[in-house]
Amino acid sequence: MPHLYLRFYEELNDFIHPSKQKQTYQLPYHFKRSIKDLIESEGVPHVEVDLILVNGKPVDFNYIIQPEDQISVYPVFESFDISDVTKINGRPLRHPRFILDVHLGKLAKYLRLFGFNTIYHNAYSDDEIELQAVVENRIVLTRDIGLLKRSNINKGYWLRAQQTKKQLQEVFQRFQLGNQCKPFTLCMVCNGNIRSVDKQDVLHDLMPDTIQSFERFYQCQSCQKIYWKGSHYEKLEKLVESIKTVHTAYH
Repeated sequence: MPHLYLRFYEELNDFIHPSKQKQTYQLPYHFKRSIKDLIESEGVPHVEVDLILVNGKPVDFNYIIQPEDQISVYPVFESFDISDVTKINGRPLRHPRFILDVHLGKLAKYLRLFGFNTIYHNAYSDDEIELQAVVENRIVLTRDIGLLKRSNINKGYWLRAQQTKKQLQEVFQRFQLGNQCKPFTLCMVCNGNIRSVDKQDVLHDLMPDTIQSFERFYQCQSCQKIYWKGSHYEKLEKLVESIKTVHTAYH
């Protein structure tokens, strides 16, 4: 029986069986199918793949595998531009926008804090996430590998971490967000734009202590939530600076 020879590189090994990790392994060749189908049958979502080499030459997801093919599959290259080499479409957006699954509400707030357009609802179905990702050209962030295997989704990332701040760091690293931040420009609650407002216009929504202690106020243009630079702001500002410092160091 003819065979295929397959190897996954770097973090793509997170998805495959330990016995196959970090090595070339052999699979029986049973029938003609696309290389995308082969890759996902091994557990790797297509959105995690940035380059496929077959017998040393780049191919796209539509390539039909042949007996004795030598296949190398690579994740996204963070430090190199391989757009002239890869045959795969759907590379990360220059101005990324995100849609998150129902388990990532805290991460959605953090991404908005940094100024990244992020939609989230705790009642979204997978079908709704897929539709909005396609229609609005958004990157899907999820802890559900199966969601990323949906054929219409071509931009996405499976979060390895479960703790929110570590997830935020993952997203910054994966999509090289360090130099794209616009902190405190989007509402953490609804994703609306935040604008400076006159204190007199929001007095009726403020507590007496707040009125006495602060002069500058900001308001979401969508949900009307009011913001000011209190102790909570100072904590968030420290988080912003810590993340930006790490992820702009090499850009």
